[in-house]
Amino acid sequence: MRLPRLFYSFRTRLLLLMALLLVATLGVQYYLSRREEKLRSTRIAEQEQALAASIELALDSITTPTKEYLWQMDEKRPSSFLKDQQGRVQNILVVNEQGRIDDSLLRQWAPTTLDDGTAKYFNISEVPLPRLVESGQTTADIRQLQLNAPPPVQQPLAGEPRAFPVPIRTDKGLNYIIVVLAAARTKATGSWWDQLRPYMPTLAVLLLAAFASGFLVWQFTRPLRELSRATRRVAAGDFSFRVPAADRRDEIGQLASTFNEMVAQLGRMRELESQVKQAEQSAVVGRLASAIAHEIRNPLNYINLTLDHLRTSLAPSEPKKRALVEQLTLQLKAEVARINTRITEFLKYSRPANLNLQPLDLGETLRDALRMVEVQAADAGVEVRLDANGARARVVGDRESLRSLFTNLIINGMQAMDAPGGRLTVELSADDGHARVSVTDTGRGISPEHLDKIFEPYFSTKATGTGPALTSSTATSGTCSTTCR
Repeated sequence: MRLPRLFYSFRTRLLLLMALLLVATLGVQYYLSRREEKLRSTRIAEQEQALAASIELALDSITTPTKEYLWQMDEKRPSSFLKDQQGRVQNILVVNEQGRIDDSLLRQWAPTTLDDGTAKYFNISEVPLPRLVESGQTTADIRQLQLNAPPPVQQPLAGEPRAFPVPIRTDKGLNYIIVVLAAARTKATGSWWDQLRPYMPTLAVLLLAAFASGFLVWQFTRPLRELSRATRRVAAGDFSFRVPAADRRDEIGQLASTFNEMVAQLGRMRELESQVKQAEQSAVVGRLASAIAHEIRNPLNYINLTLDHLRTSLAPSEPKKRALVEQLTLQLKAEVARINTRITEFLKYSRPANLNLQPLDLGETLRDALRMVEVQAADAGVEVRLDANGARARVVGDRESLRSLFTNLIINGMQAMDAPGGRLTVELSADDGHARVSVTDTGRGISPEHLDKIFEPYFSTKATGTGPALTSSTATSGTCSTTCR
């Protein structure tokens, strides 16, 4: 199933994540609010229950014929206020209309009998009480009996300490039952885990948000780091590097794809600049060659005319010598014509070559090239041989261009061997309509810094010369092969 294209947007995913975190936060807050409301309701119910039980106990104290104080009756209860319900009911007071405390849940405020047999009573103004809950005239009457009493509570909050005055009229007159409720707080004996537990859901949401944000930031910044590294490599001249993040479908993927296209275009522009530079160099060489060619062709024309004159007018009368002179002059005229042809090709270097394509025997062309270097090879002490293995290769090509190509390869191989005793082998093979020529020598080889210039015209590492025009101008070693169809 294919996802919508909009989902692959980084901004869309970030907005979805923020919306999800917002919903999760609202959900957690709703859960905590409901939980707190439930705890508050439970606390109110417990205080109401304690208030009702306190009033019931106080009524028993007032109406029971056998006089027992509240603290004595509390000790007999199955669930003691001061022991089992500590923290809910703090005290229960029975006060008459003059403010005298006739009974108290706390023994320290209950009436006591002195040594002379008289009773000692405490006054309500002597007992520290929290603020009374507003209950009309009852609260006003009790507050008149208190000294420095705080203002009453009109809207009590669940859990805060307060006192509830309840008026009771008996045959002994008006009495007030005051139930003192303590603040509902967490017990001090609770563990640190109990104190931190309410904050755990919010902490979990925050951790989830931090993890999700960190993951998105990491996913977002990793391709940017790759782009930064790619920028440095491109600035260093490496136009072959491609950012792997181009397969992403978000904005980073689009940026990486655009960056890769830009690098490819820069590489093509660099190639075009190189070609333009080479064309400019060729144009300069062409203009220089045109000027030099005119200077060379003039003496060549004179040599050619002189050879014709020697062959026709100054030939010996003896038939053998005449034939020898005829052969030598014709060979010299052929070489002069070849020089003229090379000059013409040199002048036409900046223009497409005008090849004279025709069927030819590649083996015969190779033998012709080897004959051109026989004397030079013998003088250099280099063994040159043709290994055709009986193969006959018929190809379509320009005879002169191929012969010049092979001659230059052979000469370069010979010049790459420093001392006598070297060996240069030209191997010809034909298979499946293809002819393969390999030129192998035992020379010193091409240095690594010159490998990228072997096809650059007129480049040479020799002290003199400009290098061959049709082949690599750097001395070769190892194997150089050419395949013809």
